[in-house]
Amino acid sequence: MIQKTRVFSGIQPTGQITLGNYLGALKQFVNVQHTSDAFYCVVDLHAITVPQDPKQLRERILDLTSLYIAVGLDPTQSTLFVQSDVAEHSELGWILQCVAHMGELSRMTQYKEKSDGKDSVTVGLFTYPTLMAADILLYQSSFVPVGDDQKQHLELTRDIAERFNARFGKTFTLPEVLMLKQGARIMSLDDPSNKMSKSNPNPQSRIEMLDPPDLIRKKMSRAVTDSDREVRYDPKLKPAVSNLLTIYSLSANKSIEEIEHDYQGKGYGDFKKDLAEILVAMLDPIQKRYAEVRNSGEIEGILARGAERARIAAKPTLDLVKRQVGLGSTQHL
Repeated sequence: MIQKTRVFSGIQPTGQITLGNYLGALKQFVNVQHTSDAFYCVVDLHAITVPQDPKQLRERILDLTSLYIAVGLDPTQSTLFVQSDVAEHSELGWILQCVAHMGELSRMTQYKEKSDGKDSVTVGLFTYPTLMAADILLYQSSFVPVGDDQKQHLELTRDIAERFNARFGKTFTLPEVLMLKQGARIMSLDDPSNKMSKSNPNPQSRIEMLDPPDLIRKKMSRAVTDSDREVRYDPKLKPAVSNLLTIYSLSANKSIEEIEHDYQGKGYGDFKKDLAEILVAMLDPIQKRYAEVRNSGEIEGILARGAERARIAAKPTLDLVKRQVGLGSTQHL
């Protein structure tokens, strides 16, 4: 029997998932599940690095799992689970904190962005890249499908794994980034210099996966464009329209060249109106499937089965790590 390549990735259950999350990461999750041994996690421990309402967090865990399934993840093909249901994540995360260096954590771009202007931040916000490394390394993952904003964390994960392997002996597989050439970083609708993000205080900056049709149309009509009327891909000179062209291309499965040709001599109005309808049509079946799954009463059972599979897969790696480091009262773990 041919062993499939192990793949791992996860998303935080904080706020609504955006179109950028879908085009940059979730579509990859769906595609690679058919050819790999895929583990997809709801990373709730990462969510609590900033304050969360407990009741709302629990609901968002179920929301995100429902959306995972709605976009096409199959619980019989992929292992879907919640991070905090598998204690091995936290235990390996602590061990890797004792391998990581303060300097490399302080250089993480996301830490700088999330802590900027705040009087105080949690220790977890500073050290969470080591927990992310544990998430990935725990499953001996060969590939991690992510958006462009997570590339730095994957590089840190490799650095930590290499350091551990050099100090204690071969233990971890070194993971590779699995990233789309086009669409790895979908930008904001109101400012193409910033990534589309669910944490942006301006809701007009993003399309959310569960936005109703009229709201999608409204947001797209207000999306910023560039000074002239030409629908042309040029990220340097026309970043706003280039971002919309990328979204159009990925959503309609058409090349950017085809789209440019279709809108020769037409203005931005027609282009944005058509793009809105493409997004409405693409998201409609996902939204219907989401409502069906979310109300099915089956999510808790899917997550319980996924957590059991994840624990079985994680235990050998954690046992090896503890044996390598010298932890525990016995050395035949």
